[in-house]
Amino acid sequence: MSGSPGQRQPSEVVVPPTSKSGPGLKKMPPYWYPYTTMAKERWLGREILEIVSTEFRDRSMEYYTYALESGVTTINGKVAKPDTIVKNGDRIENVVHRHEPPVTATPVKIILHDTERDFLVIDKPGSIPVHASGRYYRHSLVEMLRFEFGFEKVYTINRLDRLTSGLMIIPLNADVARSLTKEFMNGSVRKEYVARCKGEFPTEEVVCEQPLLTVDRQMGLNIVHPEGKPAKTVFHRLHYDANTNTSVLRCTLLASLPSHQIRVHLQYLGHPIANDPVYSEERIWGVNLGKNGIDTIPSAERSAPAPPEHLKSDNSPESLGDGEVDIGENGEPKPRPSAKKLLPRETGQDIGMGSPVPLSAEAVQVITRLRNMKDEDEDWSRWRDVVFRAKGALTPKSFRKLPPLPPQNRRKRGGKSITESQDASQRLGPPQITHPEAISLLPSLSAPPPSIDPATGTFYCPECYLPLHPDPKPEKLYIFLHALKYELSLGSFETEMPEWAREGWE
Repeated sequence: MSGSPGQRQPSEVVVPPTSKSGPGLKKMPPYWYPYTTMAKERWLGREILEIVSTEFRDRSMEYYTYALESGVTTINGKVAKPDTIVKNGDRIENVVHRHEPPVTATPVKIILHDTERDFLVIDKPGSIPVHASGRYYRHSLVEMLRFEFGFEKVYTINRLDRLTSGLMIIPLNADVARSLTKEFMNGSVRKEYVARCKGEFPTEEVVCEQPLLTVDRQMGLNIVHPEGKPAKTVFHRLHYDANTNTSVLRCTLLASLPSHQIRVHLQYLGHPIANDPVYSEERIWGVNLGKNGIDTIPSAERSAPAPPEHLKSDNSPESLGDGEVDIGENGEPKPRPSAKKLLPRETGQDIGMGSPVPLSAEAVQVITRLRNMKDEDEDWSRWRDVVFRAKGALTPKSFRKLPPLPPQNRRKRGGKSITESQDASQRLGPPQITHPEAISLLPSLSAPPPSIDPATGTFYCPECYLPLHPDPKPEKLYIFLHALKYELSLGSFETEMPEWAREGWE
């Protein structure tokens, strides 16, 4: 059985099975999960704290620092501290307490399973990401097809955004995947979507051919930019609903490679998707909502992210009070003379690090506002209140660390989790278990009830101190964008119209 010692594989039911909880939502109890990765070239020679804080934005700087100090991350089997330097060939292992966000309880619909040509046609609900990433694992499409439908190997050649619903063609073998990938890449696949946008869209055909560029991969943000990839979308209005001041459109993608093509083109035209949490949000774009694009003249302007109001004063009972950072007159953090150097994420210099072109001042401001809005909505600042009151080590209570690697000259790149001389009886960690044994253990795997911070009334996870938020409303888990129809060499496939596309819908 494959896998590192001490960790059971996902296919063996390592976490409680997904269950419906509440109307319209599918939820899962939190669980500890080990990640393993090899050092990437762009990480070499950098401190591990700088890497994780710039590569990921799921949590606050304080979370990453505290987690590293708690010893949940190892490099080549040895505990890594925040200032550990990553070198070529390093194997990085990190244990996280994964809180998978709820997703819609609407099931994935198999429209067609062609056993002769070996592919699937499915209708994906909004809110479900295609691949496991970030906080999503079992609540990803690939894992749902695996766990709930029994498709052990699928090839996701055409992907939909997490918030987008609709048609996907999924090959079940590599040959079909290679053939269809060429079709999607050369633009021979005709793709039609349906969207509901803000305002009264013109009755005549509208064509948008603005090039699109991804300027922040952490946030998944795209803008119209002259250095972007070519894109062409044709829009036809189906109907206008005066009661909601929204229009339902049929959108045809003719040149289609960039991400968020329809979402950004509609924003550029002044009719963003009505419930788009990114491209239709005044807190990010202002009242103009990005109509006609934003400035693209490069600028070196950057600013540090603003701390929440309740953390700006050392007199606040919720402030960290670590004695290393002062707040300047403009409300931004400034280092004290004795403070260690600030990392790129603390100064704002990480904005644009992953962009293929220099960013304009307006683009930087948009990204900064988007990040601040996400931090505020996710309430990571509250995590700081809770974790520093709890003062508990951020480590799983039942997860065994892997043994250190053998010397560099006795292992391959990244090494192995155990040395060649160790047999199964010497390996650390619990033995692998069978499926029936895992089922019998499910009652003991139930998540503990939440704890309450007495000072703030915040509910938090007793394992990792993460603030717990109320369940989202199901209607907030998707956007009004649906992949309706594909025409390709395998045939023509179409889903039903989504409910929100009907005339008079509110």
